[in-house]
Amino acid sequence: MRLPSLTRPRSLAGQLFAMQAVLIAVVVAGYALFTYVSDRRQAEDAAARQATAVARSIADTPTVRDAIRTPDPTALLEPYALKVTRDANVDFVTIMNPAGIRWTHPDRRQIGKRFLGTTAPARRGRTFTETYTGTLGPSVRAVTPVTDGGRIVGLVSAGITVDRISERLQDQVTALLGVAGGALLLGAVGTYVVNARLRRHTHNMNATELSRMHDYHQAALHAVREGLLMLDGRYRVALINDGGRELLGVGEDVVGRSVAGLGLPAPLTGALLSSRPRVDEVHLTASRVLVVNTSPVSGGEHRGTVVTLRDVTELQSLMGELDTERGFTQALRSQAHEAANRLHTVVSLIELGRAEEAVEFATAELELAQALTDQVVAAVSEPVLAALLLGKTSQANERGVELVVSSDSRLDDGLLPDELPARDLVTILGNLIDNAVDAARGSARARVTVTAYASAAELVLRVTDTGPGVDPGHADLVFQRGFSTKPAGPGGRGLGLALVRQAVTRHEGTLTVAGASPEGGAVFEVRLPLRPAPALAEGGAA
Repeated sequence: MRLPSLTRPRSLAGQLFAMQAVLIAVVVAGYALFTYVSDRRQAEDAAARQATAVARSIADTPTVRDAIRTPDPTALLEPYALKVTRDANVDFVTIMNPAGIRWTHPDRRQIGKRFLGTTAPARRGRTFTETYTGTLGPSVRAVTPVTDGGRIVGLVSAGITVDRISERLQDQVTALLGVAGGALLLGAVGTYVVNARLRRHTHNMNATELSRMHDYHQAALHAVREGLLMLDGRYRVALINDGGRELLGVGEDVVGRSVAGLGLPAPLTGALLSSRPRVDEVHLTASRVLVVNTSPVSGGEHRGTVVTLRDVTELQSLMGELDTERGFTQALRSQAHEAANRLHTVVSLIELGRAEEAVEFATAELELAQALTDQVVAAVSEPVLAALLLGKTSQANERGVELVVSSDSRLDDGLLPDELPARDLVTILGNLIDNAVDAARGSARARVTVTAYASAAELVLRVTDTGPGVDPGHADLVFQRGFSTKPAGPGGRGLGLALVRQAVTRHEGTLTVAGASPEGGAVFEVRLPLRPAPALAEGGAA
């Protein structure tokens, strides 16, 4: 058994076309009806004015007054009335005595009979008009008195039948119907053209499908964690989802505002304002590392830009920690290699019978390693920073740079608050040391000096090197992502100091650089505020 197929609901464009066609038809029909009624009223008013003019002209004619004085007024007035009827283009002219007895009439059989209609106002000397059904059918007529020496000697009525008025309207109605039909046809064609364009834009979907697509669209925008930003042709925000607001740190009122006015970092703003597509560009905001992709929307002209944002802050932090761990691993591998060489030396001295020299050599090596550890731990007992400094010391030695902790350093364990996580300290100090080691390599007496101490109000981290220093003109540029005075490696350069500034800004600290240190290189100094722990309430637990 074949099931009947379900008809697909009419598309939105089709529904609008049908609705607009009916609306246009109703409007045109209403206009035609209004125009017809208005024209008919105007035609009746014109007929009344014409009848009034004819009646008054006859009443004011001396020939009529003279004929009324004769013993047989009909003999003189009937030919005159018929002639005026033809010349004035009216349907009848009736001249009667004050009592309403006809002297003239188009139908001679009606002469001598009483006039059918109202005559009282005319007998009182007033001209008036009315629509009345007489011997010729419904007509619009005017009745006026004929006066002679102030005395009413007769009455004159001139009229136009309603049928004749309808005949006069017929041509106007035909023209009106033609105009109405043309307007309906033009409206239908215009509606079809508009709806054809709407059909293309809505892909011939009906209202239910569009509503469902809108619901899916809204749900998808709120569900996607990545940021989605849509800009119009003038680079104003046309649409932004929850993820985009969170990643860019903007509020709910950004729609309609220009990208240039959102207060974003200059490199990120430049990327969003660019007309060229951007692929996987890394940009930094005050607290995040974002991967930005842009794609222009074009259809013969620039219509807008679609921007996607991915948060790689955690990933970048983890990569930094991974790089640190790799450095530790390399340092341990190097130390293991050196330890193996020293162990072979000790074994060889013992085999040669020089036990005392072997003990002396091993003791010296142990004291040297212990002295380095004691120096770092005595100055910086905070475990994460101490481990970082020990690892960076080994890495620097491998690269021919001496890393020392200044005698001014003093950072006890447990001093740093929980609001200052070890991960951010590793990011800040690790990148500053790596940058300083890169700058000091190849210089005479290559050295990097680290100073770390804390007061009651702030933590100070200072890194100096013996490199070429920083050009004062580049003092602010060195912290921008992508800036570097060294050639780019496989992974690119210019991100380390930008991450340092981001971490410092996140903790409301300050980051400064001096062009040259007493040792000849640059001086990078970080100051992070230390918020004191809240005091216990009086009477609380100690």
